[in-house]
Amino acid sequence: MIQFYKKRDFGTFISDSFNFFKLYGKNYFKNYILINGLLLILMVTVVIFGYKELFSQIFASNLGGETYYFEQYFSDNAGMLITVGILTFLLFMVLMIVNYLYPVFYLKRIAQGAEKIKTDEILNDFKSNAGRIAKLCLGMIFIVTPAILFIVGFSYILIFIIIGFFLILLLYPTIFNFTTFLMYDYFNSNRGFWESLSYALRSQFSYPNGSEKSPFWKYWGSAFVMFIIVYMITSIFTFIPMIFFYGSLLTSTPDGNFEQNPFTGAAGILFFVFYGVSMLISFFLSNLMYVNAGLMYYDSRTDLHQKAELAEIDTIGINE
Repeated sequence: MIQFYKKRDFGTFISDSFNFFKLYGKNYFKNYILINGLLLILMVTVVIFGYKELFSQIFASNLGGETYYFEQYFSDNAGMLITVGILTFLLFMVLMIVNYLYPVFYLKRIAQGAEKIKTDEILNDFKSNAGRIAKLCLGMIFIVTPAILFIVGFSYILIFIIIGFFLILLLYPTIFNFTTFLMYDYFNSNRGFWESLSYALRSQFSYPNGSEKSPFWKYWGSAFVMFIIVYMITSIFTFIPMIFFYGSLLTSTPDGNFEQNPFTGAAGILFFVFYGVSMLISFFLSNLMYVNAGLMYYDSRTDLHQKAELAEIDTIGINE
């Protein structure tokens, strides 16, 4: 059993993240698939067929000598594209809510002493927190996201003077930790949105008592390592379809049809199938980052560490 409320160093964050899945992985992903599986399948299906249609139109338009064919396609199918776009956006929003908050609710129950979580328990957590989830979504959309876009956009501008590149390396893991801390704190404490927002930001740079060494670098380093691990694994599945795609371009006999629309036929289908598989794998692997961020959040809650240790001592006496 993993002790959540305790101080960890950089290496322990990484090892305990993997240990978590060794201990709870089977139950964790079973519930994850039951709750999120249908949403994932729908999202991947929409993306595969939507991207296939979109790329097919792009390659079949100007390459065919018809300058305005692509624009005409959009004007002729405007209603359908708007409807599909709205449905895709709504589906993506629901998927993101479930994908982000599932680890929060799961870890909360495990940290409270549960050993095996049932799907109904997680679903009840979503239902009972529906109001807070709605408030969190509004805060993320209208407050957090615009601020993040401004900061990231400014950093990209600074790339022209080199310093922006290093700022982006610092920002991405920090922003990820900040947003996940916000979600963990909002559903693990009695604080409101603004209070949790303040805590999520302050906890990146200092512990609540203010007398201990800043945890920034161990939080940043742990998130950065997880990003690299997930990126390397998902890149394998991204490169496979690209190899098939460019291999088909280089080895096929030119007949004009394939060059006009290389996304048709077996090569095109294979490309988007692998792309869909890559999406699914990235969603599953993202749980490694969310759990890692959860361990960082519990590390930051030094106000609960002693209580957790005392509770653990009490349970030892009971078990004996």
